[in-house]
Amino acid sequence: MSKKNMYQPIFGSEASKENVILDKIRTESLDATLAYRLVKDQLINEGNARQNMATFCQTYMEPEATQLMAETFEKNAIDKTEYPSTAKIEQACINIIGDLWNVPNQNKMIGTSTVGSSEACMLGGMAMKFKWRKEAEERGIDINKQKPNLVISSGYQVCWEKFCVYWDIELRTVPMDEEHMSIDTKKVLDYVDEYTIGIVGILGITYTGKYDNIKDLDNKVEEFNKKNNRNLGIHVDGASGAMFAPFTTPDLEWDFRLKNVVSINTSGHKYGLVYPGVGWIIWRDKEFLPEELIFNVSYLGGEMPTMAINFSRSASQVIGQYYNFYRFGFNGYKEIHLRTREVAMTISEAIEEIGIFDIYNNGDNLPIVCYRLKPEVDVNWNLYDLADRLQMKGWQVPAYPLPENLDSILIQRFVCRGDFGMNMARSLIEDIKLAVTELNKANVSMHKNEKIHTQGFTH
Repeated sequence: MSKKNMYQPIFGSEASKENVILDKIRTESLDATLAYRLVKDQLINEGNARQNMATFCQTYMEPEATQLMAETFEKNAIDKTEYPSTAKIEQACINIIGDLWNVPNQNKMIGTSTVGSSEACMLGGMAMKFKWRKEAEERGIDINKQKPNLVISSGYQVCWEKFCVYWDIELRTVPMDEEHMSIDTKKVLDYVDEYTIGIVGILGITYTGKYDNIKDLDNKVEEFNKKNNRNLGIHVDGASGAMFAPFTTPDLEWDFRLKNVVSINTSGHKYGLVYPGVGWIIWRDKEFLPEELIFNVSYLGGEMPTMAINFSRSASQVIGQYYNFYRFGFNGYKEIHLRTREVAMTISEAIEEIGIFDIYNNGDNLPIVCYRLKPEVDVNWNLYDLADRLQMKGWQVPAYPLPENLDSILIQRFVCRGDFGMNMARSLIEDIKLAVTELNKANVSMHKNEKIHTQGFTH
């Protein structure tokens, strides 16, 4: 590169006159500083991730954690022979999580890291399907007569729909109602038959943050298994709650303390406090993970077992997860999560005091604040307008309908994460009150005549 190009002003360069988004690769190289600045500027209109109240995903890690992760980007998580210390760190994470989930015997459990909880859900579902197929054949069931099915609350995350499409499973959803804003355990067995591979309990429904009553679900499954001589199992989708409940409500029985919970997944990048994307899945015993799903792979001079769907990926997120475990300890996680819950409940109280909202979740389990406009309130605006007004202050807030049977109800949700302090909460509360005041004075609603839809990313 010529001296002229090296020292030219960035915004006096030829590249600064061009569109950064290309249709085909550039012919010539660019100076690294120039490329960095122009690509970074291309992202300038995306808003502040810390003000994204839609996402559960972590938006802050300590500088030491990000440095450690940046220094380990090149390590391939799948290559355990070349990076044995990284492999030990992954297993240490599995052991720690298994202990948090009260696994009966660490020597019998088995688990793995994943790219996120969606991959972990896929693995949990596959294990249930393979195990069901073997047991169905032993019972003399014609496995080709109809599709196997999976039973779950209608408040499921979309990864379960994807799993059922990919692996040809019928998705049977137990509808939520206003009395049961989680799975209705009194009705759940109405959806179970000989072709049910398992039941999914959700520890933190995406729509509202509510927990399914996993203990009651376990009791129902235990009665069913005794009556029908079955081994129907429960998979707990703990994407959000499984890294929150152990620290804030340790006496809540939802995990491997329950006999029929055979597997649990979580997102390390939610309340595990790691940047996207890392997930985890653990089976209480190797017997619940069919051997066909464990592959012994010869790779770079060694042989290793693998059960994850994805193969090559950076180990940096796994190392980031271990950094947090090592750095925070149990009490550190507990302090962060309890403070986050306090922040959520403070926001909920302030919204309720406005007097025009019904609160669906006040943040006392997961730190999620979820509400609707009261049906009797006569205002000339809706929650889409409130979302627009808040976005003027930088807050990204979703508004969306509840799932089937409740899809005429429009709700709004704030996700409070570990990096959302009380100072930010006070600013948000002030902006909500101001937005409501301004909307009450407004003459026009931008969204009054629109059908109910999802505005903003809710997962």
